[in-house]
Amino acid sequence: MSENVTIKIGQEFPLTIKRLGINGEGVGFFKKHVVFVPGALPGEVITAHVTEVQRRFATAKIKQIREKSEDRVTPPCPVYDACGGCQLQHMTYTRQLVEKRDIVLQALERYSPDVTEELVKPTIGMEDPWHYRNKSQFQVRQKGAKVMAGLFAAGSNFLVDIDDCLVQQPETTKITNEIKAFIEQYKIPVYDDKDPQGIIRSIVVRKGIESGQIQVTLITTKKKFPHKEELTQAITKMNASIVSISQNINADRTSLIFGETTFNLWGKETMVEKLDGLVFDLSARAFFQLNPVQTVHLYNEVKKAAHLTGTENVVDAYCGVGTIGLWLAGDAKEVRGMDIVPEAISDAKKNAARNNRKNTQFVVGTPEEWVSKWQKEGFAIDVLTADPPRTGLDSELMDVILRTKPKRFVYTSCNPSTLAKDLARLTKKYSVVSIQPVDMFPQTSQIECVVELVLN
Repeated sequence: MSENVTIKIGQEFPLTIKRLGINGEGVGFFKKHVVFVPGALPGEVITAHVTEVQRRFATAKIKQIREKSEDRVTPPCPVYDACGGCQLQHMTYTRQLVEKRDIVLQALERYSPDVTEELVKPTIGMEDPWHYRNKSQFQVRQKGAKVMAGLFAAGSNFLVDIDDCLVQQPETTKITNEIKAFIEQYKIPVYDDKDPQGIIRSIVVRKGIESGQIQVTLITTKKKFPHKEELTQAITKMNASIVSISQNINADRTSLIFGETTFNLWGKETMVEKLDGLVFDLSARAFFQLNPVQTVHLYNEVKKAAHLTGTENVVDAYCGVGTIGLWLAGDAKEVRGMDIVPEAISDAKKNAARNNRKNTQFVVGTPEEWVSKWQKEGFAIDVLTADPPRTGLDSELMDVILRTKPKRFVYTSCNPSTLAKDLARLTKKYSVVSIQPVDMFPQTSQIECVVELVLN
């Protein structure tokens, strides 16, 4: 901050909100300093009360809304303010789509200014932006005799007990509620950071939107726990669509949900989900997009950006259970994918066989390892596609892309900031043709993008 102007905690001042930040907070400027205000909307004039001051920015809360945005609505969720899982329920959905595109533009302005605004298309939204999530991952904790399952409030270790979630498939929450009631009734030890004897850590429930099948996974610190058989049998009766019950062991002090060991308790090891005619087997730890309705739009945008004619060799980095690779295989000469998770590759192979995609190959390992090997064998890559985690492309894959120079690269990103940083490097050898935002997570500040890049 400037040496002549300071902002102090507790200070109050009028503030005009200019735009939305990447975490869904309002962004304003007080004497040229950035001020983030959770819950404030672009166009509003508020009285800001400063709650935190850092060297480059300040955070404030709304003391009063002086001029309210016409896009402000009452959040329908009763725990919206406490939960933090959604950030934009107080904004009309039409405006959410506009602001999510602007979040992408902000990231590009900051990290990759040569990518012009005209290349970013309007956001593809949903007709019904509620109850879209096909999987709930609720942490389990105990307060007195009460067993709770839900999400931690943003930036805290306070668990918000969630009995109903407006963005989850209703069946997933109902099953979770019944499981936590059983845990409470039978006094099964619940995990606590301070209690080494706690066992039940998280409840994960996934529902196939098209298949209707349901998969339940209990995350525990130990394999054995009291009333395990009774709980398993109780879960089988909670919903006739449950086809798979698994247990995953995670004894580490970590924020990660899953540990490395998973085994089946009842039913099948996998559940089935369908997407636009393709069928996928999903094991408990398998990554699968959380919004199947929008996933069809997302993958169709990937296919559109790939410009396949039936003669191309495609490599799918971070292939997971093979969803993107199989989506493209029908229009490609050959598709090869890799992932470091063995279970994912096992699922990918089964999915390829189930969908009769004989022109595919899925292997365990890194892009750095396999792309070099394949190129030495004479496999020329025409199109490379990647859907990395929020951290963006890892340095090894970036090096592979810039070294091997596939003719076309289709980058699916779930984080505008890391996308823009990666584009700053990629555009030294590639040109951005288009960026298509897709709203995979309505009511939140998250936005997914499909980027088409061609070799210069």
